[in-house]
Amino acid sequence: MIDLIVLIFLTREIGRLAFRKGLKPLTWRIYNVIGWLLFETIGLIAGLVIFGESNLISINLMGFAFAITSYFLIKARLNKLPDVDEDIDNFGK
Repeated sequence: MIDLIVLIFLTREIGRLAFRKGLKPLTWRIYNVIGWLLFETIGLIAGLVIFGESNLISINLMGFAFAITSYFLIKARLNKLPDVDEDIDNFGK
């Protein structure tokens, strides 16, 4: 349940960042949700391999850590792009 609350919050942040960059926020929000689910699944599988079936807390924490990593990867990609205001100010220089 806490995963969904964190996902909603982080998806809003990605949308705001994409809007500031002049990109479509919905596209980047979808990327965030897909990345979150994909990385969480990979983390859960890795947790099962590392910890076994008996240690559920560690498996879930591993999945959550992987999911948070996907957010930071998408955020880093967006941060590399120039802001809309920077492009307008530097136009013609």
